[in-house]
Amino acid sequence: MAKGSIVRRLAAPIVSRTAPGMTAGFVRQAFDRAVDGAGPLKGAAASADARLRDNDGDVEKAVRGLIDSHVKLAGLQGFITNLGGLVTMAVAIPANISGLALLQAHLIAGIAHLRGYDLADPRVRNAVIACMLGDDAVKSLVKKKKLPSRPMAIATAPQHDPQLDEQVAAAVTTELIAQVAGKRTIAFVGRRLPVLGGGVGAVSDGYSTYRIGQYAARELRPRNASA
Repeated sequence: MAKGSIVRRLAAPIVSRTAPGMTAGFVRQAFDRAVDGAGPLKGAAASADARLRDNDGDVEKAVRGLIDSHVKLAGLQGFITNLGGLVTMAVAIPANISGLALLQAHLIAGIAHLRGYDLADPRVRNAVIACMLGDDAVKSLVKKKKLPSRPMAIATAPQHDPQLDEQVAAAVTTELIAQVAGKRTIAFVGRRLPVLGGGVGAVSDGYSTYRIGQYAARELRPRNASA
């Protein structure tokens, strides 16, 4: 864990310089595109409802199905966007970060919808975006008082806190860039073998999406049970 953290800290400035347009606003855009749909990707609610029908109305099976399908998609985009070497980095890094943000926001929003949350509610939006951080990062930020509470509490707060919009999105942006930094550093070691970068990207993005999906499924409990 310590070695991984060091690698990510060392590589993060490289990735940040390569992706200068990656500001907190792109995470909110990713959420909006996830909810509305983008290209062949249906809106999160529509995709979740289709998965629910495929599972005869069983919400928990539908949630597991959403996670499985998004892990596969994340692995595929991670492979494609991490092929190549230094020459392709300026294009590949922003594409990888944006693709991962879209897929993970789409997955978590779908889980939230299945669990009875209103995706039009700004509190739910912030909860979905907070889930993209993962369990460890959320716990750390809550402990440091950089987040007021866990995603479930954010989603069900009595009032929406507008200050959270930028705060949560900025934290997710930093985390996504750090993830890509770690993958790129490993790929540098095998830069003479372009497929290595694709393999690292596929495994890393697939696994991180699986963990994020599992966390969201635990955190965003059924709305009627939390009322």
